[in-house]
Amino acid sequence: MALTTSAESPIPVSEISRLIGGWIDRLGTVWVEGQITQLSRRPGAGVVFLTLRDPSTEVSISVTCFRQVFEAVADIVKEGDRVVVHAKPEWYAPRGQLSLRAAEIRPVGIGELLARIELLKRALTAEGLFDPRHKKPLPFLPHKIGLVCGRASAAERDVLENARRRWPAVRFDVRNVAVQGVHAVTQVVAAVEALDADPSVDLIVVARGGGSVEDLLPFYDELLVRTVFRCTTPVVSAIGHEPDNPLLDLVADLRASTPTDAAKRIVPDVGEEMARIHQLRDRARHTIAMRLEREEHGLASMRTRPVLAEPYCMVEVREDEVESLVGRSRRTLKHRLDHAATDLEHTRARVVALSPAATLERGYAVLQKEDGRAVRSPSEVEPGEKLTARVASGRLNVAVTGE
Repeated sequence: MALTTSAESPIPVSEISRLIGGWIDRLGTVWVEGQITQLSRRPGAGVVFLTLRDPSTEVSISVTCFRQVFEAVADIVKEGDRVVVHAKPEWYAPRGQLSLRAAEIRPVGIGELLARIELLKRALTAEGLFDPRHKKPLPFLPHKIGLVCGRASAAERDVLENARRRWPAVRFDVRNVAVQGVHAVTQVVAAVEALDADPSVDLIVVARGGGSVEDLLPFYDELLVRTVFRCTTPVVSAIGHEPDNPLLDLVADLRASTPTDAAKRIVPDVGEEMARIHQLRDRARHTIAMRLEREEHGLASMRTRPVLAEPYCMVEVREDEVESLVGRSRRTLKHRLDHAATDLEHTRARVVALSPAATLERGYAVLQKEDGRAVRSPSEVEPGEKLTARVASGRLNVAVTGE
């Protein structure tokens, strides 16, 4: 039943603590997995105190157990190890503190870790977190590189020295974090998120040297994998050595086999780029020289052609052709005119021969009435009618006297 309280009728601390303890006592036993961050084995004490922490988050809980429970695994369990505890929640009323009373502690072996990692890998693969389509291309020359690594570590030195040797002007934003142990996941995740939120950072490198599977466990963590998948900035994973392959390698946009390999792949080599520039410049010069030489040969070839070497030659040839055509046209025209004149003379001769004037020249005359009509028959005139007689040299007036 829910408690009924008010400012006028509160309940004492002891009562609320007792009630909380009663609620917790009704909870059953549970199996809990975590990482031992503190271990206290006081000499002569019958109870061992542990702090069990979730390796992915800043959450921990106190665990107590009888000495004989811990002695069963004392030789193989130490601080930093992952364990599975079978325990019952307990409430310590005087201090208002929640803890777990462990009845059994089991170390998480490498075989179990690998099996769990494989199951996690399959689940994340099914979600598409490792799909190559989600990989982002790395910038050719990043302005600033975010580096997440251990403080004063060999990985930090390898990345910085090799990258600056290749490209001296490269800039880094180094975030030193724990790369193993109970705080590694949260610190690495926080550093990656901070660098991803910085617009001046073009690339993020997560680097760590080699180690055992247990040492590299933070880079198999699901929280870190999902954080890298959500990043909008390209991420390079440079964890361990060549055989190491944590889940971070699969979700990162680029996997480098070592931190040194990462340095070689995130920035270009200034010597190689200068050599490539010189090579391209030489190729460009050679190409331009060949083009100029080809054009010079073309111009020289064109200048030797008759149309350019003797430009008047074509005009002279055309001049001869024009003169020839003019001569031909004149001869043709003269021939036609002569032929037309001959035809005209012939026609004139025929016209003259057939002309009435020619008939009159032979002594004939033409009688015409006053209206100018020619008289062709005696019946066309009357006696006494005046007519005009046309002869070759003029006209005569005549009168009809009779038939």
